[in-house]
This record gives sequence, C-alpha cells and structure tokens, in this order.
Amino acid sequence: LYFVIAAHLILSQCFGLPSLNSTGDLTFCEKYNETMCKNSSNGEGCNSTEECKPAENEKGNCYVLWQNNSKSFTIKLKGCWVPSHDGCSSGNRCVETRREPNVQLLFCCCEGSMCNQKMTISTSLFTPTAVTKTSTVAPVSRASNSHDEVIHILVYTLLPILVIASFISVGYLWYRKHKMRVFNELPTTDPSPLPPPSPLLGLRPIQLIEVKAQGRFGAVWKAMLNNEPVAVKIFPPQDKNSWQEEQSMYKQPQMSHENILHYIGVERHGEHMQVEYWLITAYHDKGSLCDYLKANLVSWGEVLSIADSISKGLMHLHEEIPGHKGGKYKPAMAHRDFKSKNVLIKNDMSACIADFGLALVFEQGKPIGEAHGQVGTRRYMAPEVLEGAINFNRDAFLRIDMYACGLVLWELLSRCSAQEGPVDQYMLPFEDTVGQHPTLEDMQEAVCQKKLRPKFKDYWRKHPGISSLCDTIEECFDQDAEARLSASCVQERISFLYKTQPPYPRTQMSMVKEISCSTSTSN
Repeated sequence: LYFVIAAHLILSQCFGLPSLNSTGDLTFCEKYNETMCKNSSNGEGCNSTEECKPAENEKGNCYVLWQNNSKSFTIKLKGCWVPSHDGCSSGNRCVETRREPNVQLLFCCCEGSMCNQKMTISTSLFTPTAVTKTSTVAPVSRASNSHDEVIHILVYTLLPILVIASFISVGYLWYRKHKMRVFNELPTTDPSPLPPPSPLLGLRPIQLIEVKAQGRFGAVWKAMLNNEPVAVKIFPPQDKNSWQEEQSMYKQPQMSHENILHYIGVERHGEHMQVEYWLITAYHDKGSLCDYLKANLVSWGEVLSIADSISKGLMHLHEEIPGHKGGKYKPAMAHRDFKSKNVLIKNDMSACIADFGLALVFEQGKPIGEAHGQVGTRRYMAPEVLEGAINFNRDAFLRIDMYACGLVLWELLSRCSAQEGPVDQYMLPFEDTVGQHPTLEDMQEAVCQKKLRPKFKDYWRKHPGISSLCDTIEECFDQDAEARLSASCVQERISFLYKTQPPYPRTQMSMVKEISCSTSTSN
C-alpha cells in the first residue's frame, strides 16, 4: 500500500494533473514523507503544505499512512489523495474506522483542506500507548476520553501484577527467614553418640607424623602417643559408617588376639564439615606384607612364622568362642577383604591381620541377608564372588576368605630365599595375566572361565617344605569352594612345618605329606 500511494503521488505531480476540481475550489493538505525527512539536510519532506490538483469529477482529499507496532504507531506519509474515495471521512480530521487483522500499514483519508493535520484512531480498534513522531509532525488528536481509558487500562493491567509480585516477595522473605532459622537450629554436635575414648587416650594429645598408606576409606598415619608410635586411620565425614563398622568389629567380645591388629581407641576431631573420625591402633614399622615383600626376600623360617601367624589370625576370626566365667560369646566373623595389604609385619617377623571395614559378623539367630555380594578387592575375589553365585551362609563366606588366604601365601612363598633357583621380582597374584589394575571382567575371564591360578615354579618343589606348602596353597584356592581347607586345617599344617623347619631329615619330611585334615570350614 505504501508503494502504491507513493507511486500515485509521483505520477500526479510529474504529469501535471489539472489544478481545479469540479467545483473550482482549491484543496490544501499537510505533506510529510518519513524517508525524505530522515535523509534530508534541509528539511525537505518533513513538514509542508501541498496543493491538491484533482482531475475533473474528482475530489481533492487528504490522507495519512501510518505503521502500527502493537503499542505505538509511526506516521509514514501525509499528502493529497486525488482519486475519488467514498470511504473518506468528512470533517476536519482524518478518521480510521477499518482495520483488518495483522495489517501493519494503515490508511485514512478525509475531505477538506488540511484535514489530515489531525487524525483519530477508533479506540475500539486500537489504543496506542506511545506515538513515534518527528519534530515537524503535528501531534495526533485523540478522542476526548482516550486519556481516561488509557489510565483505566493501565490500572486494570498493572494492579494485579503488583499484587502478585507483592505476594511473591513476602513469600520469598518468609522462606529466607524460615530457612535461616532452621539452619541456625541444627545441632553443632553429631546426633550419633560418640563412643567414649579408650582409657589409654584420656586427654593426651596425639601428634600426627606422616602418612604411611592411603586406603579405601581413609589415610593411615604414623603418630605419637605418650612417646610411643601408634597408627591413626583417619576417615573423612562421608565414610563415618565405615569408621563405625570397623570399630564395632574390634569391640566384639574376645576379639583381642596376638595375630589381630591391636585396637587402642577412637576419637572425633573437628566440627561440622571439617570433622574427621580417627581409629587408633598399634603401629608396625615394617608395614604391610605386600610392601615388605616388594623390598625384601624372606627366609624359610620367616615364611613359616608369617604363614603361621596368618592362619592363626584367620582361625581366631572365623571361629565361635563361647563365653567363659561370665565372659561374652564371640561370634564367627568373615574378613571379606583379605589380602597382603591387610597383613602387617611385626618386628619379630610374625604377622597380624588388619582392616575390618568390610568384615561380617555371624550372630546366632540372625539372618545374614543378601546385601553382601561383590565386595573386596577384585584380584582376591573367589570364583563364586566373581560370578555372583554366593551361598549366603556362614561357611560360604569363610571359604571366600580361605581362597584369598591361598593367594597371600603364594605371594609369601614367591619371595622365599630357600628356593633352589632364582627368586623373581615381587608380583601380585595374576599380575602376569591381568596386569596391575584388572577389571572385574578381566578377573572373571582369568579365574572363572580359564580357571587360572598363580603359577608354582618347578624348582620350588625341590625344597620339601616349600613343596608341602604349595600343596596347602593349591587346596586353599580350589575352584570348588567346598573343597577348600579351613583356617584351622591350614594352621595345623603350617604349625607342623614351623616346628620342623629345615634342614629336615627325609624321614621327617615324609611325615609332612602324611598330614591330613578335614576340609570343612567349621572350626
């Protein structure tokens, strides 16, 4: 429409249409061209008066063309509208009375000189809230009551918004206040009761010296207590349950044993998010069996001492001990994460078992449940654990420990200096097959599908004692769980070897091979 009107005006002026209408009266209109006005440096097209030159039988009308932008309108063109137009309004203003939906450019025309100076838009069709105009365009006249109508619309529109915003603000302030009150009322102490410290601790300070190991649930520190070295296992806040589980194992009746790591006490340090949970035990400078074997060879006598200690520790852990003279009954327990890292070497080359964070207690009359599946270290998992085919009873869990025991004894034997051949560098069980960081799938393939086990060197068998120990180890990690030796049977065999360590007379070594015992896991 804009281009049609503009073209018509150009043609009218170029071809010199007659200057008189049928009545002979002259008509003048206000002239405005937005494009020319914006690009002109001398004000051409901005605000002027135009003489209309209608042809015969045509009227000289004025028009206004503007653009509607939903909330405002911008005048584009003003001037003479020469063709007859029955829809042009009579009077002294240009009135827009028709509007089609979604039309952006609107038009009105009127009869009479300078009638397009003022324009009226029907309020039933459109009520602008703002008018875009140039300095040379006269203000648009509105209906007499348009100002009041705008005010009413603003009130009815904004008032509900203000009310809703007020409710939201009040609600948010209440929430902030309530939240802060709840936060401030949180207890500053742990709601769970903290076990009383051991009498050995009292209020005496423990001085942390250095980190010795980093475990699954925390770091193990060497520390000093009353000028005596102790080990402090520090659990972060998220592992509080593990701290509670492990101390509960140490506190089981009749748990104390020379081949179980000596328990001293527990402490809690710090507050809120900085809290730490400490488990204090005896400290053994030689470290774990795994670390010791990496740096040292062991003699046959040391092999027997360590192996005897391991079997005694597991036997004590696995067996039920009735209460005597008012003492409490000790239930059977399974370690469930037995490995060379959890065997500590004492100064006299005996050993003790540590890390009971995953241990399981078999209390009389209480079901075990089925929430105890694949836990522990993958490398030491028994075939039935890797396959997810565990029988959830006490003997099944004890046999899982004995499988791992066989692997640990193999590690020990692999570094024995009594071998009649070269001693290899220390390697973890299955390291030559699955590497140092095996996945669960790697272990399933090696142990369950291929039924692999750590290898025994041929020259190991040349030593009678080592040969006998190899047989015991093989029976510990048997594929059939029910065929594995119990801890008490292993202890019986190793104890005999310990008492008759080399050099052995042949007659004595023949006695070793005649030793037999039940493979039942009951003790």
